[in-house]
Amino acid sequence: MTSPEPAAADGGAPADWPAVLDDLEGEVLEVEQVLARERADEIAAWGRRVTDWVPPSALGPLPEELRERAARLLQHQLAVAERLVERITQSQKQRDVAARMSYGPSRPVAAYFDEAL
Repeated sequence: MTSPEPAAADGGAPADWPAVLDDLEGEVLEVEQVLARERADEIAAWGRRVTDWVPPSALGPLPEELRERAARLLQHQLAVAERLVERITQSQKQRDVAARMSYGPSRPVAAYFDEAL
């Protein structure tokens, strides 16, 4: 595997398609790590991201030699996104159940004493 390509000189967007794909792969791996830690707050934070990825216009079309890599990345992204949605949904259901639980004092329970003993 080749080393990652450098980012743009100003530290902004990646300078070429291999670097763009490296960045996207890094984000997918980061989400997988968040899912593995099973922290609801981190998972929810990923779910609240509202910006869609937009391909860099200055780079031109994706080169033919990177299309297979990009297709594999897309499949990986979709699989991780599905897991993320499942975990967010599961977390919301757990919060709903917890919210319905009563944390107040419990009802008195009848106690019977056997006075014959």
